[in-house]
Amino acid sequence: MEAYINGIGCVSPQNTLDNNCFLDEVVEHNSDFLQCVAPDYKQFLDPKLARRMGRVIKMGVASAKIALRQANLENPDAIITGTGLGCIQDTEKFLTSVIENDEKLLTPTSFIQSTHNTIGGQIALMLGCNHYNMAYVHSGSSFETAMIDALMLLAENEAGNILLGGVDEITQHRFEVIKRLDYLKDESINNLDLLKSDSKGTIGGEGAVFFVLSKVRTEKSVGKIQAVSTFYKPNDSNEVEKQISDFLGNKPVDLVVLGNSGDNRTDYFFNDLQKSIFANIPQVGFKHLCGEYFSSSAFALWLTTQILNKQTVPEITCLNDIAVSEIKNILIYNHYRGVNHSLMLVSIC
Repeated sequence: MEAYINGIGCVSPQNTLDNNCFLDEVVEHNSDFLQCVAPDYKQFLDPKLARRMGRVIKMGVASAKIALRQANLENPDAIITGTGLGCIQDTEKFLTSVIENDEKLLTPTSFIQSTHNTIGGQIALMLGCNHYNMAYVHSGSSFETAMIDALMLLAENEAGNILLGGVDEITQHRFEVIKRLDYLKDESINNLDLLKSDSKGTIGGEGAVFFVLSKVRTEKSVGKIQAVSTFYKPNDSNEVEKQISDFLGNKPVDLVVLGNSGDNRTDYFFNDLQKSIFANIPQVGFKHLCGEYFSSSAFALWLTTQILNKQTVPEITCLNDIAVSEIKNILIYNHYRGVNHSLMLVSIC
């Protein structure tokens, strides 16, 4: 199953809104978690509508519209999103109002917008899209599962152009919960120092990234998804190495994008591979730019397509000093807390 990427839209903790720029000015964060650089939503939304939308919905709509605009597409044949928690801010608002108002006189807006499929539904409403619309909520493999569905639809000729997205947000309450669960660093850390740290925990993040996928290559195409695979709770890095070998077969890889999160309890999967099968391959990291969240692999795919399209690797992303002259095939290997692992192979058009 293969697909061309004909459009990309990315709202993230970095300046990624303009696809013509590629991490020219890296944003440093010294806060407890990374939040997206908010675009001017007036470019994408009617202010009256935006006033009633949660932050993550606006992020999703903006990134979707950017992707569609780049692909020169008005209406897709399907909308598929992957998210870990969906509109968590609206969920918190509704539950808080239930408690504060003693379950009486509740406004329905937050409840309506709190479901996981709200983002895809809102995009469909704005576009007038009455086609296939699905949201996948599969923890750390939500985006990859959504991608597999998209590739299957294309392979079966059920859709010609698909809008695929990975969206998640972080809130103060969500931060406090995962902090108590020991998922994050004990102390605040500069995001650009994340991958140098050797301690437990990581930095929470968020993002909204959408892609327009098609079986047809166009002049707008910026990359080609060759394959995607997920696997669950491998015992050790040797098992991961076997998964990667089986996944790639004889396909060459010019660069690898790795999901190192700065958590020494789970980064050994990456560290071992960096010294073994990836030892002689240029290595790139991304979570110090976007933080850790359920659908962070969507940001990794954005980074990958930008590298392929521009044939340059930003220095801030490099994990080793191996130079590469021509980049044709990139492997993305990511995992969420050592549980949900995924592989994606992306090539130049």
